[in-house]
Amino acid sequence: MANTKYASLRRKIVLNMALAAIIPLLLFAVINYVEFQSAFTRETQAPFRSMVAKTRNSFELFLTERSSTVSLVASVYSYEDLSDQRTLNRIFAVMQKEFTGFTDLALIDEQGILRAYAGPHTNLLGSDYSGQDWFQRVRRDSRYISEVFEGFRRRPHLVVAVRHTTEDGRSWIVRATLNTSQFSRLIASMNLEPEADAFLVDHAGVLQTDSRTYGKALTRAPIKVPAASYEATVVPTRDTQGRNMLLAYSYIADTDFVLMAVKPAQGYLYSWLLVRTDLLLIFIAGAIGVYLVAGRNVGLLIQRLRESDAEREEALMQMEHSQRLSSIGRLAAGVAHEINNPLAVINEKAGLLKDLMETGADFPRKDRFIKQLDDIAAAVARGRGITHRMLGFARRMEVTVEDLDVNEMVEETLLFLEKEAMYRKVSIVRELDPTLPPARCDRGQLQQVFLNVLSNALAAVCEEGRVVIRSHRRNNGFIAIAFEDNGCGMTEEIRKHIFEPFFTTKKEKGTGLGMSIIYGIVQRHGGDIEVESEPARGSTVTILLPACPNRNGEPA
Repeated sequence: MANTKYASLRRKIVLNMALAAIIPLLLFAVINYVEFQSAFTRETQAPFRSMVAKTRNSFELFLTERSSTVSLVASVYSYEDLSDQRTLNRIFAVMQKEFTGFTDLALIDEQGILRAYAGPHTNLLGSDYSGQDWFQRVRRDSRYISEVFEGFRRRPHLVVAVRHTTEDGRSWIVRATLNTSQFSRLIASMNLEPEADAFLVDHAGVLQTDSRTYGKALTRAPIKVPAASYEATVVPTRDTQGRNMLLAYSYIADTDFVLMAVKPAQGYLYSWLLVRTDLLLIFIAGAIGVYLVAGRNVGLLIQRLRESDAEREEALMQMEHSQRLSSIGRLAAGVAHEINNPLAVINEKAGLLKDLMETGADFPRKDRFIKQLDDIAAAVARGRGITHRMLGFARRMEVTVEDLDVNEMVEETLLFLEKEAMYRKVSIVRELDPTLPPARCDRGQLQQVFLNVLSNALAAVCEEGRVVIRSHRRNNGFIAIAFEDNGCGMTEEIRKHIFEPFFTTKKEKGTGLGMSIIYGIVQRHGGDIEVESEPARGSTVTILLPACPNRNGEPA
């Protein structure tokens, strides 16, 4: 039991010390993990995000320049000027010279009919665009940059159209067509890694440029278009093959275009995994180090505590023995003086009377007198036996554990105190269970326990008081011996301290060691002591002792 107590104490102290050290270490590791993850993510994604942002700016600049050029032509020149083929050709030639990407220039009236055209597709003259989506959009918004589409040309292109309205309410549309080769050049200038890819999509996810990974222009990309953001944004995603990817994207202002760039996240994840592994290893190594240091220091502390407890227990045992010798020695001296001498006289006189009666003449009831003398001799022998036991009780002996009848030990102890109880008219009531199994104890120590508890009970009751001794068996394998008195009782505060050494309520009459010593005796026998008490209503002290096991090894 002692080893279990120290082991439990060691575990609790080590656990508390380890937690006190590991919890701050864990918080530090978590904070560093979060901060490093944030910094690592920023540093890893920043070049990717910056590349997409720069390319988006190039797209916006390209489209803004072309849109402004078309708007300038529509504002500066009249409908008649633009209807003149020569003038329109001259304007288109200047536009091609100054700005790359223009493939043609056209004038369209309010009904959507192409009235003048400069470019390679002269067969488009007279074409009706009133049903085209871009025509409806430019009439509504006055300026429109379309998605990439094939249209009448059957090849990918996009339209920049501007609607101009004069003061008298007359309007027309100047439309310029741009090829997508400039888009491809802008994407190529991103200098992507070999495993990365970049492309342009519209809001519906249709490719506006060719993609090395996801196919040709005007086919649907197998990537969901993310939420609108006009700042370059990086998000993790998965491609159609289930690979982890990093997607950088940005919406292009005043258009339906979204610039996207993707690259495998494997390298990024591998680097981050290495960092996380290092952090985890550092934390585990620190935790193990804390636990080992705490375990070593606590082990030394527990060892010193064990030695201190052993020394204290030895001191208590010596004090216990000294007190027992002192009290029993005085009692034995008193018994020797008060009992042995009178018993010797009684024994001699009874023997003399018996000899005289046996050698003398017969007389009436002679046998009865001889029997009474025998009874006197038996009583003397019994008194000598009590004296002998008391003297043996006072001797210092090694502990001898044996199977004892608890009820018999109670009766034997009562022989010491029955006269005192009778003198004070205190009634002692026995309610002993005759079916009790034996308890494995030391006779002398168990008798000391009972004697001390009974003495306290007799001291607590007034004259004509009452002490009840009960013994019974409990279901948990223990034998319970309860000593109940109707004496003065104890307060809760006193009850808490009765097992402390040198605590006494008897002032100069007590040493304060009795209950402390018997508690140690009971504990060493594997038992316990329960105390119930109320002021002015008495106390009940219950001694619990483990019952001897039966033949099957179970408690009897």
